[in-house]
Amino acid sequence: MDLRFIDAPLLSTLHQMMDMSSDESDKSFNAPTRTYVQDAKAMASTPADVKEFPNSYAFIIDMPGLKSGDIKVQLEEDNVLVISGERKRDEEKEGAKYLRIERRVGKFMRKFTLPENANVDAISAVCQDGVLTVTVDKKPPPEPKKPKTIEVRIA
Repeated sequence: MDLRFIDAPLLSTLHQMMDMSSDESDKSFNAPTRTYVQDAKAMASTPADVKEFPNSYAFIIDMPGLKSGDIKVQLEEDNVLVISGERKRDEEKEGAKYLRIERRVGKFMRKFTLPENANVDAISAVCQDGVLTVTVDKKPPPEPKKPKTIEVRIA
């Protein structure tokens, strides 16, 4: 690569980046934290279906083998639905060992920004046969404003 056409400040910055150790570069360029990366992986690996019904929204996520204590359904910032939890590996029994591990374990999370007509006071969650369904009712549509009649007086 011909470096003659690169601006001197840009070249200087590139040299500084190459000279830094990986720890220094992570701190100086505000690299994502480990927690942020774990949360992003958890969100990417948690598939969900979202359905709209005339009176509600339904968020459907497969949760095979999880107990209700392993799942959290929360509302953040008044309109962000957060579904999270953790699937743990079964404890190995004495004399048994895994030959193959394919089922996903670890944290999972999904965030959904609810629409304006979502009634955040009417949210329910049911986990049945390994499928979590979170239902958010819709607010009734606003009543159309009726025209106000003003009495005309004769002066």
